[in-house]
Amino acid sequence: MSNSIEQLISALCCLPGIGPKSAQRMTYNLLERKREAGLHLAESLKTAIDKVQHCTKCRNLCESDLCHICSSTRRDQSLLCIVETPADVLALEQTNSYNGLYFVLMGHLSPLDGIGPKELGIEQLRARITIEIKEIILATNPTVEGEATAHYISNLVKNQKIKCTRIAHGVPMGGELEYLDGNTLARAFLGRQRVTTNS
Repeated sequence: MSNSIEQLISALCCLPGIGPKSAQRMTYNLLERKREAGLHLAESLKTAIDKVQHCTKCRNLCESDLCHICSSTRRDQSLLCIVETPADVLALEQTNSYNGLYFVLMGHLSPLDGIGPKELGIEQLRARITIEIKEIILATNPTVEGEATAHYISNLVKNQKIKCTRIAHGVPMGGELEYLDGNTLARAFLGRQRVTTNS
């Protein structure tokens, strides 16, 4: 195997979920059949790396100082949703059910990995919590680290006159109870709501 091929395989392994075998398949596919697509991929990757930065206000990914969400006058300035990654922002935006602002932590608290409040931009978050903010929505992942992060942030704002809520977790639409894990079912029971009728 040539040195160039080995380097490309090794480079592709940096992507999440891509191991040596998958990287090898991708490499040979690009070199054997899709060289033009490979060049386009390389150019697009370089352009994105050069141009994309973090929004100075919410830390989302964008190509200017402020992302299109923070610079929009149509967003509800009283709502601040806190998420772990830019991908979470995209997922919530695709639901068309939220019209407030965001703050991206770029991770979650994980002392074993050396990720503390400083790495999550907690000081920057404190600066974002102004008198305009009426509600903070904690939308961190339902993992041990995500829950610890949500708890930490809720403690930061508990003495302020700000409503602090956590997104609900439970049975997904279309899901069947017999296939759900115990923690999901337990959360669904804890978060149960009153049934209302139109009669």
